Amino acid sequence: MPPCDIRGNIVLVERAEDVPPALDRLRQADVIGFDTETRPSFRRGVTHDVSLIQLADRFTCYLFRLNRLGPNTELKNYLENESPLKVGLSVQDDFRSLGRWMPVRPKNFIELQKYVRAFGIEEMSLQKIYAIIFHQRISKRQQLSNWEAPTLTPAQMLYAATDAWACLRIYLELQRRSHDK
Repeated sequence: MPPCDIRGNIVLVERAEDVPPALDRLRQADVIGFDTETRPSFRRGVTHDVSLIQLADRFTCYLFRLNRLGPNTELKNYLENESPLKVGLSVQDDFRSLGRWMPVRPKNFIELQKYVRAFGIEEMSLQKIYAIIFHQRISKRQQLSNWEAPTLTPAQMLYAATDAWACLRIYLELQRRSHDK
């Protein structure tokens, strides 16, 4: 299969003063893609906190570096707001991990693993769901990279953004298909 062709603007948010303008832009969307990244641990019993939250509208993905921002009330409030609709995969795992960053009660999230079942898709991984719908593959090469590195590489940023965009794109395509019937 050909590689995933999702592209758009990627904005790194590492300073508290950059959070409000990013969230203002995201509030203009009716639906956004959501994902998180956590530094992998290669030792049993060792876990790390969430390093990155990705929030994507149709054109831009904002990468919020939690390891740089620390607890952020504005970002927490955004995740707890009813609007906009937020779409992600394995969101319960993300919420559990986010609880170590800040207690968050996320609202108005769609779990893609449940949502795609109504369309006859039984796969649970983002890669497989995306491949079924778009006949393209998402590279997971950067998945186990260090998300707490002082500087994220362009490959890391594209990987992180692609996951959030893929969630959004899957949802929008299935919505389109259901309206076309």
